[in-house]
Amino acid sequence: MFPLRDNIPSFRKPYMTYIIIFVNTVIYLVQFILPSWLEEMFVYTYGFVPGAFLRSIRNSTLTLEDFYPFFTSMFIHGNWGHLISNMWMLWLFGDNIEDRLGHFRFFLLYILSGFAAMLSHFIFYSSSPVPAIGASGAIAGVMGAYFVLFPYSRIITFVPVFFMPMFIHIPAVIYLGIWFLIQFYNGTVSSIMGGRGSGVAWWAHIGGFISGILLLKVLYTRKYRRPVYYE
Repeated sequence: MFPLRDNIPSFRKPYMTYIIIFVNTVIYLVQFILPSWLEEMFVYTYGFVPGAFLRSIRNSTLTLEDFYPFFTSMFIHGNWGHLISNMWMLWLFGDNIEDRLGHFRFFLLYILSGFAAMLSHFIFYSSSPVPAIGASGAIAGVMGAYFVLFPYSRIITFVPVFFMPMFIHIPAVIYLGIWFLIQFYNGTVSSIMGGRGSGVAWWAHIGGFISGILLLKVLYTRKYRRPVYYE
């Protein structure tokens, strides 16, 4: 089940969405040309390693630099598929949220959702030595905001059925609701298994989604509101 587009028009150019996609792509291209040993060092330096953060807390050596990976990690990706899938979801949902919030407040929602996503990941996997990377937590925050603002929009979704392509118009409240339940189920199973599984930071997605909903309440004030587009 792959989302292709929605039916919500945007009234202004989503420049911040463009910039975020561009920055993520450039950073991955830099990663791509690095030798493997240097790329690994890059990921461990700028990715978020929960165990390293916990060690700084326990040793009382926590500094401002220890918080940098909460933010830098959301601009690093593991491979082309990881990058493209994340940027596609940002492209699909980001333009409408940026249209509602404006460029700066959209950026705040994105960055703070990404931070909350990594914090959520840390809470559940605080001793993990594996670096968490990717924009999916921040994008989950955008999806959470979309869930609230455009529940009745239609997500045109590609569904292969017995090798036959089908294009189904799914209400956003259903599509994103199912997406969230999948993250919650997989996150719960992963926690029960002690973190073993697909390597996906499920709780980062959950934390990002919830934070996007909560941040929307703060950033989308009455002063900036326009009527919500339902159909």
